[in-house]
Amino acid sequence: FHLFLLFLLQTDKLQTNRDTVFFRDGVRRVDFVLSYVDDKDGEKKQERRKEFEANLEKAGLELETEDKSESKDQITYFLKIHAPWDILATYAEVLKIKVPFKESDIPHGQDVPLEWLSHPLRLPEHIMRPQPDYFTYPFNKQKTDFFLISDKDTFFPPSTRSRIVFYILGRCPYYNEGRKDREKTGIKRLLSNGTYAAAFPLHDCRYWKRARNAECESERYNLYKNWARFLCFYKEQPLNLIRKYYGEKIGIYFAWLGFYTEMLFFAALMGVICFTYGLLSYDDNVSSKEICDPDIGGSIVMCPLCDKKCPFWKLNSTCLSSWQSHLFDNEGTVFFAIFMGIWVTLFLELWKRRQARLEYEWDLVDFEEEQLQLQMRPEFEIQCTNRRLNKITQEMEPYLPVTTKCARFCLSAATVIFWISLIVACIIGVIAYRLAVHAAFASIIKDPMRQIQLVGRFITPQLATSATASCINFVIIMILNFFYERVAIWITDMEIPKTHLEYENKLTVKMYLFQFVNYYSSCFYVAFFKGKFVGYPGDYTYMFGNRSRLRNEECDPGGCLIELTTQLVIVMTGKQMCGNIQEALLPVMRNWWSGRKGRHHPENHYSRWEQDHVLQNFSQLGLFYEYLEMVVQFGFITLFVASFPLAPLLALFNNILEIRVDAWKFTTSSFRRPRGLQGPRTSAPWLEGSSTAVAVLSVVTNAFIMAFTSDMIPRMVYLYAYSNGSNMIGYVNNSLSVYNISHIPERSMPEEHEDWLDNTTTTCRYRDYRYPPGHQREYTHTMHFWHILAAKMFIIIMEHVVFMVKFFVAWLIPDVPSDVKARIKRERYLVQEHLHNYEVERLKMQLSASF
Repeated sequence: FHLFLLFLLQTDKLQTNRDTVFFRDGVRRVDFVLSYVDDKDGEKKQERRKEFEANLEKAGLELETEDKSESKDQITYFLKIHAPWDILATYAEVLKIKVPFKESDIPHGQDVPLEWLSHPLRLPEHIMRPQPDYFTYPFNKQKTDFFLISDKDTFFPPSTRSRIVFYILGRCPYYNEGRKDREKTGIKRLLSNGTYAAAFPLHDCRYWKRARNAECESERYNLYKNWARFLCFYKEQPLNLIRKYYGEKIGIYFAWLGFYTEMLFFAALMGVICFTYGLLSYDDNVSSKEICDPDIGGSIVMCPLCDKKCPFWKLNSTCLSSWQSHLFDNEGTVFFAIFMGIWVTLFLELWKRRQARLEYEWDLVDFEEEQLQLQMRPEFEIQCTNRRLNKITQEMEPYLPVTTKCARFCLSAATVIFWISLIVACIIGVIAYRLAVHAAFASIIKDPMRQIQLVGRFITPQLATSATASCINFVIIMILNFFYERVAIWITDMEIPKTHLEYENKLTVKMYLFQFVNYYSSCFYVAFFKGKFVGYPGDYTYMFGNRSRLRNEECDPGGCLIELTTQLVIVMTGKQMCGNIQEALLPVMRNWWSGRKGRHHPENHYSRWEQDHVLQNFSQLGLFYEYLEMVVQFGFITLFVASFPLAPLLALFNNILEIRVDAWKFTTSSFRRPRGLQGPRTSAPWLEGSSTAVAVLSVVTNAFIMAFTSDMIPRMVYLYAYSNGSNMIGYVNNSLSVYNISHIPERSMPEEHEDWLDNTTTTCRYRDYRYPPGHQREYTHTMHFWHILAAKMFIIIMEHVVFMVKFFVAWLIPDVPSDVKARIKRERYLVQEHLHNYEVERLKMQLSASF
């Protein structure tokens, strides 16, 4: 029995050692891991690895290799890398990494009244602030006693250690000492040519259990327990712990996403209030009552909506549609559109303040773009065979000739134009589908003169056409998006950008331009083109000329706003659902397919580096797609929000899920631990510009939606200028013009119309403001039309007022909070004071030693 217990203890010790982040000696920490396998090209790669590892040891790094016989797959070698104190100190000075020199004496904040109300939303203090606040200063190896160094092994956190090691790996050559082949440098080239299979830092422990080794931080477990589970959706995010574990870039992303979600709460609340107003005023909607009234709407015969196949129809067949339209097209919508114009500005300006505070707290105030991002890409060095002298470094470097660059740029631009044209062609195809299938839906109402069929009670032909066309359009959008993501990467690679920053900027322009056109073009069509160029019964406008049979689409008698709402809901909701399914389910399916059982027994069979090796690599563009997804959503809730006040609410629910799904991906079994990514001073290089442009455009689009898509302006003109009792009674009859059925051209006349019309029906109605037949100016626009047009032009004035308020709010709110400015000044003052005292003390020590 005692032997059995001893065997269990030894087995447990073995399992603990296999799930560790230390070398075999249990003292030196594994700061980075390289993996490789033997293959048919093994000799050449083995020579590269030999030179590279020898140069790493010369640079001061310590290496330890795990033989493939120790691996579960029996084919993979693992090279563990440890950076000793001298190397960390040297490169921390080179990278100007800020470290603490004095504990901060500035309080976090004052007590807030009723703070106990937010207590359920808060996390424990040791999670929110995993380390005390310090005043920091760039590390100097010659002044180590100036800084607060209690333990050299833990002074630099793992994210900083991995960042330093990756900096060395990126500059370490793999050529012989006697050669000067500058091209053969860096781990990125070794990864691209297959010499190494992967390079990554280790997670500190399993995500569902604390580390067995007491020296491990177990921060991954804390992140999973307090952040990455969906049941924590109502809790605040531990941004300081995220930043400590993953680095500033990822921390800034989650800070931005969390702040955006918080601001969405206010937009969603206002949207719900406006929608509730539409519900409460449901019974006061006089226009819908007149449309549904059998004596009013039931007696109005409407002109056919298409040639031949579409019959004459009764106005009360759109009864339900008019009630639905009122939910979104009411007086509250105007207020909500103005509110969102101000909300966008507040969001952007308050985020600048929030970002400034994070920059101070995370030591990014004086941050300069890391040289690694400006380093030449290995692909550029390989493909550019021409060399020229660099006037700064006085060394020969590769370059791309101007003629080659222009040719590649022209080919790239032509490809982008082709794909955008393809989107436009698909939109035109969907429009043609709308026109063709509308007749089929309209013909379902067989005999509207006597009895409205069942389908007409719940959905109009226009709405049925819009719904099916929106679904088809969404499918086309997702297919085009799937292909274009790959095309955009291909043409960006073809341009051979010189640096990683240039590569990201070029890819951004292509991807965002395509996403903008792909996702928003159908909404722009419904909002600003549908129903605007229809003509009237005697002079209809046709899509492909008068010879075609496809008449331009007309709007529902209640306006096109409900169709824009349908389009927006289908595209926006469909995209969010597909995105969440892709992000949440695909990693699980991938892990299941690879035969990994997740959390059941990896520590029994796999070492810590093997467990992390099978995870996905976090690429340089990993955050690019996350930001892009949110910016596209930002466009949906701002550009067309006047048509659907509940859009911010849908975005809020999506983002609450998005935060936890992204947290789950980073923390659990989807991604390897990213190296310590220290980010630029903005959340994304292109985020601020694109968001600002969308914010400005949203004021214009919402103003034009209210003017030309909504029925709000015609109703207001009738109420204040044409109604007899300052009410909406008679508006429906006033908004419809009269046309003589005998004047309808034969090609537009419905088939078998004699069976549908009795002898007393001589006229039909259509949506416009024109003089009736028999008038000396018959079928020309009335003064009522011009009054409405003038009122719509007044919206332009309102738009400029909103712009003025936006710019005033932006000017009124400073980008950097005053307390942050004061803290920055105080820190700089303390740095100078402490450095002065430090130098004075050193001088005294030297003088006393000399005496």
